[in-house]
Amino acid sequence: MTNVVITGTGLFAPDHIIDNDALVASFNAWVDAENVRRAEAGIEERLTHSSSEFIVKASGIHSRHVLDAEGILDPERMRPRLRERSNDEPSLQCEMGAIAARQALEHAGVAAETIDLVIVGCSNLERPYPAIAVELQALLGAGGYAFDMNVACSSATFAIETAANAIRAGSATRALVVNPEICSAHLNFRDRDSHFIFGDACTAIVLERDDLATVDARFEILGTRLVTRFSNAIRNNAGFLNRVTDSDPQALDKLFVQEGRRVFKEVCPLVAALINDHLASLDHTGDDLSRMWLHQANRHMNDLIARRVLGRDPSEQEAPVILDRFANTSSAGSIIAFHLHRDGLAPGALGVICSFGAGYSAGSVVVRRV
Repeated sequence: MTNVVITGTGLFAPDHIIDNDALVASFNAWVDAENVRRAEAGIEERLTHSSSEFIVKASGIHSRHVLDAEGILDPERMRPRLRERSNDEPSLQCEMGAIAARQALEHAGVAAETIDLVIVGCSNLERPYPAIAVELQALLGAGGYAFDMNVACSSATFAIETAANAIRAGSATRALVVNPEICSAHLNFRDRDSHFIFGDACTAIVLERDDLATVDARFEILGTRLVTRFSNAIRNNAGFLNRVTDSDPQALDKLFVQEGRRVFKEVCPLVAALINDHLASLDHTGDDLSRMWLHQANRHMNDLIARRVLGRDPSEQEAPVILDRFANTSSAGSIIAFHLHRDGLAPGALGVICSFGAGYSAGSVVVRRV
Protein backbone atom coordinates (compact mmCIF):
# COMPACT_ATOMS: atom_id res chain seq x y z
CA MET A 1 0.00 0.00 0.00
CA THR A 2 1.32 3.45 -0.95
CA ASN A 3 1.77 5.74 2.02
CA VAL A 4 0.27 9.21 1.57
CA VAL A 5 1.53 12.19 3.54
CA ILE A 6 0.45 15.79 4.08
CA THR A 7 3.50 17.95 3.52
CA GLY A 8 2.24 21.51 3.19
CA THR A 9 -0.63 23.77 4.18
CA GLY A 10 -1.57 27.34 3.30
CA LEU A 11 -4.05 29.94 4.49
CA PHE A 12 -5.58 33.05 2.97
CA ALA A 13 -7.52 35.27 5.37
CA PRO A 14 -8.92 38.59 4.09
CA ASP A 15 -7.55 41.82 5.56
CA HIS A 16 -11.00 43.05 6.67
CA ILE A 17 -11.84 42.03 10.24
CA ILE A 18 -15.20 42.65 11.93
CA ASP A 19 -15.40 42.27 15.70
CA ASN A 20 -18.62 41.51 17.53
CA ASP A 21 -19.18 45.09 18.66
CA ALA A 22 -19.13 46.45 15.11
CA LEU A 23 -21.36 43.67 13.83
CA VAL A 24 -23.85 44.19 16.67
CA ALA A 25 -23.94 47.97 16.13
CA SER A 26 -24.90 47.46 12.48
CA PHE A 27 -27.48 44.81 13.31
CA ASN A 28 -29.09 46.86 16.07
CA ALA A 29 -29.27 49.96 13.84
CA TRP A 30 -31.16 47.89 11.28
CA VAL A 31 -33.44 46.45 14.00
CA ASP A 32 -34.33 49.94 15.22
CA ALA A 33 -35.21 51.08 11.70
CA GLU A 34 -37.15 47.88 11.00
CA ASN A 35 -39.14 48.20 14.23
CA VAL A 36 -40.13 51.75 13.26
CA ARG A 37 -41.26 50.48 9.87
CA ARG A 38 -43.27 47.72 11.50
CA ALA A 39 -44.92 50.12 13.91
CA GLU A 40 -45.92 52.39 11.04
CA ALA A 41 -47.32 49.39 9.17
CA GLY A 42 -49.31 48.23 12.19
CA ILE A 43 -47.21 45.08 12.72
CA GLU A 44 -47.11 44.23 16.42
CA GLU A 45 -44.13 41.86 16.43
CA ARG A 46 -40.87 43.62 17.27
CA LEU A 47 -37.34 42.44 16.63
CA THR A 48 -34.79 42.06 19.42
CA HIS A 49 -31.31 43.55 19.63
CA SER A 50 -28.22 41.38 19.46
CA SER A 51 -25.20 41.80 21.75
CA SER A 52 -21.55 40.83 21.87
CA GLU A 53 -22.19 38.90 25.08
CA PHE A 54 -24.95 36.90 23.40
CA ILE A 55 -22.67 36.01 20.48
CA VAL A 56 -19.78 34.86 22.66
CA LYS A 57 -22.06 32.82 24.91
CA ALA A 58 -23.82 31.17 21.97
CA SER A 59 -20.77 30.41 19.87
CA GLY A 60 -17.42 31.46 21.33
CA ILE A 61 -16.86 33.80 18.36
CA HIS A 62 -15.27 37.23 18.93
CA SER A 63 -14.40 38.34 15.39
CA ARG A 64 -14.23 37.22 11.77
CA HIS A 65 -12.28 37.90 8.57
CA VAL A 66 -14.44 38.98 5.60
CA LEU A 67 -13.79 39.99 2.02
CA ASP A 68 -15.74 43.22 2.44
CA ALA A 69 -16.62 44.80 5.78
CA GLU A 70 -18.18 48.04 4.53
CA GLY A 71 -21.11 46.41 2.75
CA ILE A 72 -21.80 44.07 5.65
CA LEU A 73 -21.79 46.86 8.22
CA ASP A 74 -24.01 49.18 6.17
CA PRO A 75 -27.49 48.82 7.78
CA GLU A 76 -29.05 49.65 4.41
CA ARG A 77 -27.21 46.78 2.66
CA MET A 78 -25.93 44.17 5.15
CA ARG A 79 -24.13 41.99 2.62
CA PRO A 80 -20.64 42.20 1.16
CA ARG A 81 -20.05 44.34 -1.89
CA LEU A 82 -17.87 42.36 -4.27
CA ARG A 83 -16.82 43.45 -7.75
CA GLU A 84 -18.09 41.44 -10.69
CA ARG A 85 -15.14 40.13 -12.67
CA SER A 86 -14.80 39.70 -16.40
CA ASN A 87 -14.33 36.26 -17.92
CA ASP A 88 -10.72 37.17 -18.67
CA GLU A 89 -9.87 37.77 -14.99
CA PRO A 90 -9.21 35.10 -12.36
CA SER A 91 -12.39 34.40 -10.44
CA LEU A 92 -12.47 35.43 -6.80
CA GLN A 93 -12.30 31.87 -5.50
CA CYS A 94 -9.48 31.06 -7.92
CA GLU A 95 -7.56 34.09 -6.68
CA MET A 96 -8.09 33.12 -3.04
CA GLY A 97 -7.11 29.56 -3.85
CA ALA A 98 -3.92 30.61 -5.59
CA ILE A 99 -2.71 32.56 -2.54
CA ALA A 100 -3.32 29.65 -0.16
CA ALA A 101 -2.03 27.08 -2.65
CA ARG A 102 1.28 28.87 -3.24
CA GLN A 103 1.86 28.96 0.52
CA ALA A 104 1.14 25.25 0.77
CA LEU A 105 3.40 24.41 -2.18
CA GLU A 106 6.25 26.44 -0.70
CA HIS A 107 5.68 24.80 2.68
CA ALA A 108 5.90 21.37 1.03
CA GLY A 109 8.88 22.28 -1.14
CA VAL A 110 6.89 21.27 -4.21
CA ALA A 111 6.66 22.94 -7.62
CA ALA A 112 3.16 23.54 -8.97
CA GLU A 113 3.91 21.71 -12.24
CA THR A 114 4.48 18.47 -10.28
CA ILE A 115 0.88 18.53 -8.97
CA ASP A 116 -1.30 16.18 -11.02
CA LEU A 117 -4.59 16.49 -9.14
CA VAL A 118 -6.36 19.65 -7.95
CA ILE A 119 -9.61 19.46 -5.97
CA VAL A 120 -11.52 22.58 -4.98
CA GLY A 121 -14.00 21.73 -2.25
CA CYS A 122 -16.25 24.27 -0.53
CA SER A 123 -19.81 24.96 0.56
CA ASN A 124 -20.66 27.40 -2.22
CA LEU A 125 -19.01 27.65 -5.64
CA GLU A 126 -19.31 30.99 -7.37
CA ARG A 127 -20.35 29.37 -10.66
CA PRO A 128 -21.33 25.90 -11.89
CA TYR A 129 -18.83 25.78 -14.78
CA PRO A 130 -16.09 25.87 -15.85
CA ALA A 131 -14.79 24.32 -12.66
CA ILE A 132 -12.92 26.63 -10.29
CA ALA A 133 -10.43 23.78 -9.82
CA VAL A 134 -9.61 23.66 -13.53
CA GLU A 135 -9.18 27.44 -13.57
CA LEU A 136 -6.87 27.22 -10.55
CA GLN A 137 -4.95 24.36 -12.15
CA ALA A 138 -4.27 26.56 -15.18
CA LEU A 139 -3.34 29.62 -13.11
CA LEU A 140 -0.82 27.63 -11.04
CA GLY A 141 0.53 25.68 -13.99
CA ALA A 142 -0.34 22.32 -12.45
CA GLY A 143 -0.75 19.20 -14.55
CA GLY A 144 -3.04 16.19 -14.49
CA TYR A 145 -6.72 16.81 -13.82
CA ALA A 146 -8.93 18.91 -11.58
CA PHE A 147 -12.51 19.10 -10.38
CA ASP A 148 -14.82 20.83 -7.91
CA MET A 149 -16.78 19.14 -5.14
CA ASN A 150 -19.29 20.26 -2.51
CA VAL A 151 -20.04 18.44 0.71
CA ALA A 152 -20.71 21.66 2.64
CA CYS A 153 -18.57 21.98 5.78
CA SER A 154 -17.03 18.54 5.18
CA SER A 155 -15.72 19.38 1.71
CA ALA A 156 -12.09 19.45 2.90
CA THR A 157 -12.04 16.03 4.57
CA PHE A 158 -14.02 14.44 1.74
CA ALA A 159 -11.54 15.95 -0.73
CA ILE A 160 -8.58 14.71 1.34
CA GLU A 161 -9.91 11.15 1.19
CA THR A 162 -10.53 11.46 -2.55
CA ALA A 163 -7.02 12.80 -3.14
CA ALA A 164 -5.39 10.21 -0.87
CA ASN A 165 -7.23 7.39 -2.64
CA ALA A 166 -6.14 8.73 -6.04
CA ILE A 167 -2.52 8.72 -4.91
CA ARG A 168 -2.82 5.22 -3.46
CA ALA A 169 -4.41 3.99 -6.69
CA GLY A 170 -1.62 5.49 -8.78
CA SER A 171 -3.75 7.94 -10.76
CA ALA A 172 -1.94 10.84 -9.05
CA THR A 173 1.40 11.30 -7.30
CA ARG A 174 0.85 14.74 -5.76
CA ALA A 175 -2.47 16.42 -5.05
CA LEU A 176 -3.62 19.87 -4.00
CA VAL A 177 -6.84 20.31 -2.00
CA VAL A 178 -8.14 23.90 -1.84
CA ASN A 179 -11.10 25.24 0.17
CA PRO A 180 -12.14 28.80 -0.81
CA GLU A 181 -15.02 29.73 1.48
CA ILE A 182 -16.89 33.01 0.91
CA CYS A 183 -19.36 32.38 3.70
CA SER A 184 -20.31 36.04 4.14
CA ALA A 185 -22.09 35.93 0.78
CA HIS A 186 -24.66 33.35 1.88
CA LEU A 187 -25.19 34.57 5.45
CA ASN A 188 -28.34 36.46 6.46
CA PHE A 189 -26.90 39.36 8.46
CA ARG A 190 -30.46 40.31 9.49
CA ASP A 191 -31.07 37.10 11.41
CA ARG A 192 -30.24 37.49 15.10
CA ASP A 193 -29.63 33.78 15.61
CA SER A 194 -27.04 33.47 12.84
CA HIS A 195 -25.77 36.91 11.77
CA PHE A 196 -22.48 36.34 13.59
CA ILE A 197 -21.66 32.77 12.58
CA PHE A 198 -19.51 32.94 9.46
CA GLY A 199 -16.26 34.39 8.17
CA ASP A 200 -14.32 34.14 4.90
CA ALA A 201 -11.06 32.23 4.33
CA CYS A 202 -9.30 29.79 2.03
CA THR A 203 -7.05 26.87 2.93
CA ALA A 204 -4.85 24.60 0.85
CA ILE A 205 -3.21 21.23 1.51
CA VAL A 206 -0.52 19.34 -0.40
CA LEU A 207 -0.66 15.54 -0.33
CA GLU A 208 1.95 13.32 -1.93
CA ARG A 209 3.45 9.87 -2.00
CA ASP A 210 5.68 9.44 1.01
CA ASP A 211 8.64 8.36 -1.12
CA LEU A 212 8.45 11.65 -3.05
CA ALA A 213 8.22 13.95 -0.03
CA THR A 214 11.28 16.02 0.82
CA VAL A 215 10.25 17.98 3.92
CA ASP A 216 10.96 16.50 7.32
CA ALA A 217 7.78 17.66 9.07
CA ARG A 218 5.03 15.66 7.43
CA PHE A 219 1.93 13.78 8.50
CA GLU A 220 1.13 10.29 7.29
CA ILE A 221 -2.54 9.65 6.62
CA LEU A 222 -3.29 6.46 8.57
CA GLY A 223 -6.91 6.33 7.49
CA THR A 224 -9.98 8.27 6.45
CA ARG A 225 -13.62 7.66 7.23
CA LEU A 226 -16.68 9.52 5.95
CA VAL A 227 -20.35 9.45 6.85
CA THR A 228 -23.48 11.18 5.55
CA ARG A 229 -27.01 11.27 6.91
CA PHE A 230 -29.71 13.34 5.23
CA SER A 231 -31.11 16.22 7.23
CA ASN A 232 -32.90 19.50 6.51
CA ALA A 233 -31.63 21.07 9.74
CA ILE A 234 -29.01 23.06 7.78
CA ARG A 235 -30.08 24.18 4.34
CA ASN A 236 -29.59 26.66 1.49
CA ASN A 237 -32.12 26.59 -1.37
CA ALA A 238 -30.28 28.88 -3.79
CA GLY A 239 -29.78 27.23 -7.17
CA PHE A 240 -30.18 27.47 -10.92
CA LEU A 241 -33.76 26.16 -10.77
CA ASN A 242 -34.90 29.20 -8.77
CA ARG A 243 -35.49 31.20 -11.97
CA VAL A 244 -37.64 28.51 -13.59
CA THR A 245 -39.73 27.84 -10.50
CA ASP A 246 -40.36 31.60 -10.21
CA SER A 247 -39.26 31.57 -6.59
CA ASP A 248 -38.19 34.78 -4.89
CA PRO A 249 -34.39 35.13 -5.28
CA GLN A 250 -34.35 37.27 -2.12
CA ALA A 251 -36.29 34.77 0.00
CA LEU A 252 -34.66 33.85 3.30
CA ASP A 253 -34.30 30.18 2.33
CA LYS A 254 -31.90 31.22 -0.45
CA LEU A 255 -29.40 32.01 2.30
CA PHE A 256 -28.01 29.91 5.16
CA VAL A 257 -30.72 28.62 7.51
CA GLN A 258 -30.41 26.14 10.34
CA GLU A 259 -32.14 24.72 13.39
CA GLY A 260 -29.27 25.27 15.79
CA ARG A 261 -30.47 23.24 18.78
CA ARG A 262 -31.42 20.30 16.59
CA VAL A 263 -28.03 20.39 14.86
CA PHE A 264 -26.23 20.36 18.20
CA LYS A 265 -28.30 17.45 19.49
CA GLU A 266 -27.96 15.32 16.37
CA VAL A 267 -24.47 16.10 15.08
CA CYS A 268 -22.37 15.86 18.26
CA PRO A 269 -23.05 12.15 18.96
CA LEU A 270 -22.71 11.36 15.24
CA VAL A 271 -19.25 12.93 15.06
CA ALA A 272 -17.99 11.52 18.37
CA ALA A 273 -19.04 8.03 17.29
CA LEU A 274 -17.38 8.50 13.90
CA ILE A 275 -14.03 9.43 15.49
CA ASN A 276 -14.17 6.72 18.15
CA ASP A 277 -15.11 4.01 15.66
CA HIS A 278 -12.46 5.18 13.24
CA LEU A 279 -9.76 5.12 15.92
CA ALA A 280 -10.88 1.65 17.03
CA SER A 281 -10.58 0.36 13.46
CA LEU A 282 -6.95 1.52 13.53
CA ASP A 283 -6.34 -0.10 16.96
CA HIS A 284 -6.29 3.24 18.74
CA THR A 285 -8.44 5.07 21.29
CA GLY A 286 -8.95 8.68 22.27
CA ASP A 287 -6.18 8.27 24.83
CA ASP A 288 -3.70 7.96 21.94
CA LEU A 289 -4.56 11.34 20.44
CA SER A 290 -2.20 14.24 20.92
CA ARG A 291 -4.31 16.69 18.93
CA MET A 292 -7.83 17.11 17.54
CA TRP A 293 -8.25 19.61 14.73
CA LEU A 294 -12.03 19.89 14.77
CA HIS A 295 -14.43 21.77 12.52
CA GLN A 296 -14.74 25.29 13.91
CA ALA A 297 -18.49 25.90 14.00
CA ASN A 298 -19.33 26.31 17.66
CA ARG A 299 -17.19 26.14 20.79
CA HIS A 300 -19.79 24.13 22.72
CA MET A 301 -19.98 21.48 19.97
CA ASN A 302 -16.21 21.10 19.85
CA ASP A 303 -15.92 20.79 23.62
CA LEU A 304 -18.63 18.13 23.79
CA ILE A 305 -17.21 16.09 20.92
CA ALA A 306 -13.70 16.24 22.38
CA ARG A 307 -14.99 15.11 25.80
CA ARG A 308 -16.75 12.14 24.24
CA VAL A 309 -13.58 11.10 22.44
CA LEU A 310 -11.02 11.83 25.16
CA GLY A 311 -13.24 10.97 28.11
CA ARG A 312 -12.38 14.29 29.76
CA ASP A 313 -12.19 18.01 29.08
CA PRO A 314 -9.63 18.79 26.37
CA SER A 315 -6.81 21.25 26.87
CA GLU A 316 -6.35 24.16 24.47
CA GLN A 317 -3.36 22.31 23.01
CA GLU A 318 -5.27 19.07 22.48
CA ALA A 319 -8.26 20.69 20.77
CA PRO A 320 -7.12 24.09 19.50
CA VAL A 321 -9.78 26.72 18.85
CA ILE A 322 -9.51 29.24 16.04
CA LEU A 323 -13.17 30.17 15.58
CA ASP A 324 -12.85 32.88 18.23
CA ARG A 325 -11.03 35.05 15.66
CA PHE A 326 -12.02 33.41 12.35
CA ALA A 327 -15.63 32.40 13.14
CA ASN A 328 -17.10 29.48 11.19
CA THR A 329 -15.29 29.22 7.86
CA SER A 330 -17.12 26.06 6.79
CA SER A 331 -14.79 23.46 5.25
CA ALA A 332 -11.72 25.64 5.87
CA GLY A 333 -12.15 25.64 9.66
CA SER A 334 -10.52 22.34 10.63
CA ILE A 335 -7.74 22.98 8.12
CA ILE A 336 -7.05 26.43 9.59
CA ALA A 337 -6.75 24.74 12.99
CA PHE A 338 -4.36 22.18 11.49
CA HIS A 339 -2.36 24.85 9.65
CA LEU A 340 -1.90 27.02 12.75
CA HIS A 341 -1.51 24.22 15.32
CA ARG A 342 0.36 21.41 13.56
CA ASP A 343 3.82 22.28 14.88
CA GLY A 344 5.29 21.05 18.14
CA LEU A 345 4.15 17.45 17.84
CA ALA A 346 6.80 14.80 18.38
CA PRO A 347 7.40 12.15 15.71
CA GLY A 348 4.83 9.39 16.14
CA ALA A 349 2.21 11.69 17.66
CA LEU A 350 -1.34 10.93 16.57
CA GLY A 351 -3.97 13.47 15.54
CA VAL A 352 -7.35 13.68 13.84
CA ILE A 353 -8.70 16.25 11.40
CA CYS A 354 -12.48 16.19 11.63
CA SER A 355 -15.26 18.07 9.86
CA PHE A 356 -19.01 18.06 10.24
CA GLY A 357 -21.91 20.04 8.90
CA ALA A 358 -24.82 20.25 6.49
CA GLY A 359 -25.94 17.07 4.90
CA TYR A 360 -25.37 15.85 7.54
CA SER A 361 -21.82 15.08 6.51
CA ALA A 362 -18.80 14.28 8.62
CA GLY A 363 -15.24 13.27 7.85
CA SER A 364 -12.38 11.92 9.95
CA VAL A 365 -8.73 11.91 8.84
CA VAL A 366 -6.35 10.23 11.28
CA VAL A 367 -2.74 11.31 10.82
CA ARG A 368 0.60 10.52 12.43
CA ARG A 369 3.49 12.94 12.67
CA VAL A 370 6.40 11.39 10.77
